[in-house]
This record gives sequence, C-alpha cells and structure tokens, in this order.
Amino acid sequence: MNKTFLKTPLGTATIEGDKNGISRVSITQDNTEVSLEVPKELAPAVKQLQEYFAGKRTIFDLTLNPEGTDFQKKIWKLLQNIPYGKTSTYKELTNEFGNPLAIRAVAAANGKNPLWILIPCHRVIGSDGSLTGYAGGLWRKKWLLEHERPEKQQVLFI
Repeated sequence: MNKTFLKTPLGTATIEGDKNGISRVSITQDNTEVSLEVPKELAPAVKQLQEYFAGKRTIFDLTLNPEGTDFQKKIWKLLQNIPYGKTSTYKELTNEFGNPLAIRAVAAANGKNPLWILIPCHRVIGSDGSLTGYAGGLWRKKWLLEHERPEKQQVLFI
C-alpha cells in the first residue's frame, strides 16, 4: 500500500492506494510534511485533488477501491451520484436505496466513508437543510459546500 501527503486548504490529506485503486483519503490538522515524491499509483489522485481545490475540477476520474461491507459500498456508490454543487438528504438517500426505514444504517455508512471528497459524503445534509455530523468537522463540511456552490458570494462594497 502506497501513501502520500498533500497540503490542502483544510489540512493535510493522506492518500493511500495501490495498483487496484485509491483505498483511503483522510484529512488531519497536523503538520505532516508534504510528500516530495508521489508514488505513480497516487499521482492522478494528487493532481485531481489539487485541481478540485483550485476550482478547476468538479468530477473525479479515479479508480476507487475502498474497504467496507457490501452495504457500505452500495451507499458510497449512491453518494457518488450527488452532483458537484448539489446536496442530498439522508431521507433522499434512503429512498434512492429503496428502504426508507434504513436511515440510521445509511447515515452510519456515510460516516464510515474512507474516501474524503472523492466520495462526497459532505454533500449530505439534514432534511431541514442543517449541516449534520461530519467526521472531518462541520467547519470543513461548510467550507467544502461553499467551495462547490455555483454562485460565490460577491463583495457588496468596495
């Protein structure tokens, strides 16, 4: 398993994977040194995450290989259908999954997402529009949603 570290506006991203795909992307606030040499299997992920943070990428084109249960993987596939700049709710996800009573299980699978940003669990909000729990911290979730918002707030006064 290869590993590399990437500085982002939200902290240091740890990217892990091998020839079978990207298996984990996580974020920390520590001062881990940025990797000077990126393993070739991880280079596309590093490039695409840099483009995402620069506002030049809205869709990731990577082979993903997360570890999880079959149920979790089904939910993570559903999360990948939430378009950039849009949000969904847990209720909408459970309906799309086909079991409206599975809301707690869907929320738990969302919380176990091992691929930060690549599987956009940050795009799931409460039915009332509130920002609900986020493993990376609600401030990061808010930042990501604002970053993806199609219309950025303009300065009203100069």
